[in-house]
Amino acid sequence: MPLRKAPAVLWPYPLASAKGVVVINRYTRPAMGAIWELQNKFSIWKEIEVLACEAQAELGQAGITKEEAQWIRDHADFTVERIDEIEQVTNHDVIAFTTCMAEYIDADVPEGKEKPSRWVHYGMTSSDLGDTALSYQITQAIDIILDDVKQLGETCKRRAFEFQNTLCVGRTHGIHAEPMTFGMKFGSWAWALKRAQTRLEQAREVAATGAISGAVGTYSSIDPYVEQYVCEKLGLTPDPLSTQVLARDRHAQVMCALACAAATLESIAMQVRLLQQTDVIEAEEPFKKGQKGSSAMPHKRNPITAERVCGLARCVKANAQVALDNVALWFERDISHSGTERVALADSFIALDYMFGKMQWMLDGLQTYPAKMEHNVWRTKGLIFSSKVLLALVNTGITREDAYVIVQRNAMAVWEDIQNAVDGPTYRERLEADPEAKLSKETLDEIFDPWDFLTRKDEVFKRLEGLEF
Repeated sequence: MPLRKAPAVLWPYPLASAKGVVVINRYTRPAMGAIWELQNKFSIWKEIEVLACEAQAELGQAGITKEEAQWIRDHADFTVERIDEIEQVTNHDVIAFTTCMAEYIDADVPEGKEKPSRWVHYGMTSSDLGDTALSYQITQAIDIILDDVKQLGETCKRRAFEFQNTLCVGRTHGIHAEPMTFGMKFGSWAWALKRAQTRLEQAREVAATGAISGAVGTYSSIDPYVEQYVCEKLGLTPDPLSTQVLARDRHAQVMCALACAAATLESIAMQVRLLQQTDVIEAEEPFKKGQKGSSAMPHKRNPITAERVCGLARCVKANAQVALDNVALWFERDISHSGTERVALADSFIALDYMFGKMQWMLDGLQTYPAKMEHNVWRTKGLIFSSKVLLALVNTGITREDAYVIVQRNAMAVWEDIQNAVDGPTYRERLEADPEAKLSKETLDEIFDPWDFLTRKDEVFKRLEGLEF
């Protein structure tokens, strides 16, 4: 059969069919999708096999010459279609691949000459090839995610300073607590993304490991030099003792790092959803011209992107459990992890990359309403200043317990008015009318100034200035 040439570079490839990988095009960005294409995987396989031949030739132990190694380099190729065709017979993807590559290597060898392809996969196992290639794919994918983290982290930092002095109310348990600034929200998100970056960098280091050590990892038929040579060329570190497979705690660490990053994005997206509620409406995700909300209720502007991010986070987090379950393998090798990895790894990276893209769009273009933020500061009629009232009463000489009774008594009266939509006295007015709340007008003026809570906010933003991605 005529042999078709494949692309020469490892990556990236145009996003084509994703046979063998679970991909939903709706959630797949081209660069990340290309990494998990069979074209990319087999290109890495080819490079590993060629490098191993070159290492064997340099070593001079197996019989392969440097000329043969060069011939293999010049003629090795494959097509996904032909590999698939062979696998229908062999039911073994690595054998199908090496058989296909051999067809290309030997196609132009003169009749009667020894076939250079005999040196391909010499002394190697399927795991040597597959695990080392998978490690390389993982580093490719993590590098994209790290770029995503950097971009979103820098956006959050920039917008934190944009809203450094934009007053809003802080909430604990969903209840108005004390004043803060909206920039602090963005700042906290930036720091969370920095931690995600650190975890991903650590996971990349652990994952960037190769193993070409033969059956059960004893190097019985292959010199460790081959492993060292191949790994160095691929930017990987040889595993010090791999058994027949790379230990799956490495992959579990990667997946847990992805899950933590997904959970971080979910946390941010959740806040956007809460801020976009009609009863809050301090911020909302962008709403494009021509965009529609509800099919039945034309007035709706729903936080659909934030909700999508929260939903996809569930998939990434769940896949981390799959990776943890893959750690326990029988003795020196079984393949119970293999099928799950083909789904979980690709899906997690693809979903997380998509989530980062959507969060970048959302937070960079987040619509904010400072006037509504300040309005909400006063929605509880001054109750958010209760902590300052408590301290001020203690400063007058009464016990904390007695002060708490005074503060809470007046606060609950205001709460009752709010609950029943009664336009009653404000919290300050009730305190002024309480003979036991002996606080001067000057003291109350200071207490009921929201900026009095934020006299040390500059320290927070000074720390943020030093944050780098």
